[in-house]
Amino acid sequence: MQRLHPYPDIKAMLRRLLLAIVIGVLAALAVALFRHAMYLLEWLFLSNDSGSLVNAAEGLVWWRRLITPALGGLAAGTLLWSWQRYTRQRPHAPTDYMEALESDEGRFDTGSSLVKSTASLLVVASGSAIGREGAMILLAALAASFFAQRFTPKAEWKLWIACGAAAGMASAYHAPLAGSLFIAEILFGTLMLASLGPVVIAAVVALLTTQAMNGGAELLYRVGAIPALTATHYALMLATGLLCGLGGPLLMWLMDTTHRGFLALKLSPPWQLALGGLVVGILSLLTPAVWGNGYSVVQGFLLTPPALSIIAGIFVCKLLAILASSGSGAPGGVFTPTLFIGLGLGIVFANTWNLGFPGHEGIAILLGITGMATLLAATTHAPIMSTLMICEMTGQYTLLPGLLVTCVLASVLSRTLRQNSIYRQHVTEHR
Repeated sequence: MQRLHPYPDIKAMLRRLLLAIVIGVLAALAVALFRHAMYLLEWLFLSNDSGSLVNAAEGLVWWRRLITPALGGLAAGTLLWSWQRYTRQRPHAPTDYMEALESDEGRFDTGSSLVKSTASLLVVASGSAIGREGAMILLAALAASFFAQRFTPKAEWKLWIACGAAAGMASAYHAPLAGSLFIAEILFGTLMLASLGPVVIAAVVALLTTQAMNGGAELLYRVGAIPALTATHYALMLATGLLCGLGGPLLMWLMDTTHRGFLALKLSPPWQLALGGLVVGILSLLTPAVWGNGYSVVQGFLLTPPALSIIAGIFVCKLLAILASSGSGAPGGVFTPTLFIGLGLGIVFANTWNLGFPGHEGIAILLGITGMATLLAATTHAPIMSTLMICEMTGQYTLLPGLLVTCVLASVLSRTLRQNSIYRQHVTEHR
């Protein structure tokens, strides 16, 4: 078991819990800063104040819908390329919280991390199909690291980065338990109680701070009616878990292959990111739903699942947009886009099942939620975190036993087919 530090005495433990509260507040402020900066850019350049990039895309003329993601990618790529040239002769520290936790010192390259976050802000606000939450979590971990380096001993720096990442995830997804287990399952594998305590405190405080700033508590996703579970429903949930257990390694392979394809073009970063944005722009001419991380589309589908022909078309376009954005190297997360793909797989499977075996009303939402959880488990290899995250985001705790079983099944199958999770693959590629 990996130990960040020896188990402290009670005085030291209380000190760390107080520090965790401070870091939770800092993380929530960092997430709020990024979110409001994104809204400001959308208002300035897209004349959109709804908070939904899909709504912004729908309100644009076709040529602006086409070029806006490309221009955002060009601006972000230019920023990253210019910074790389400026710091070429300077030794580099990690610019990602996972890399920082894997490093010996546990510190960030602050300047490069801020540039990376700014570039992510540009591509996210311009409509690229990449997650905004990755940059939010990075900023939260960076704020925690900045605080820790000034007020805590070096031996604790990794702990506070972990607390910042968990708090950032809790604030971004309204899921403190999942944020804590994200750290425990993905980044460390196991944690001793001395480390887990501050992580949980930081995550909960971050969520409470976010709720205070937003004027109250609310679920991230509202969900339509779900039928009372029967043996048939559990069997369909298990089948969805098997489907996503196969789909997870396939998705990671597609992302890896697409990225290698972009690299083979030998374009400079500005043009590489612009090309990825242009692909998103072209796809948005078919459906504006490809813009952004997919949050608003997921919300709509969880309330009113579409027909098979509609969901299949949107699913294919969105998948291609995600591959184009991530493959081009656009800075951002794939967490929320993965939720969209999982939801799409679940709803497609439910609608296909209803074609052959009609009379199962309401299973589209059930299997959509199952798809979200199981594809997340298949790509992260973190079944407990994935289960709790979906329950916290949707409030559907009655599904917890079934989701836990299906997530374990999907994770085991995915791990058998592909050893590294999407996060471990990221760390390996950047060493």
